[in-house]
Amino acid sequence: MQKNVIKNTAEIVWFTLVLLSIFAFSLGYVNCINPIVVSILLISTFIKGQVVIDYFMGLKYVQLRYRFIPTAWLFTIILLISVAYYLPT
Repeated sequence: MQKNVIKNTAEIVWFTLVLLSIFAFSLGYVNCINPIVVSILLISTFIKGQVVIDYFMGLKYVQLRYRFIPTAWLFTIILLISVAYYLPT
């Protein structure tokens, strides 16, 4: 029973990642890039990264200090990308 629950969770997480990736691709494909869309893409990228950290890296049930390191790195990268995008040219 335990093995089926883990398998179902992994499938749901994988499906969520695929849907978020298709969503991001679709927004880029229709070429409707504006600051709101970029914000949505950055947030969805952060969510995808956090899902990978939690489930596929196996850090969901470890101590907070071990989860903080990759989450802080991901947040820093997303923040730097957003600062680079929103800086006036």
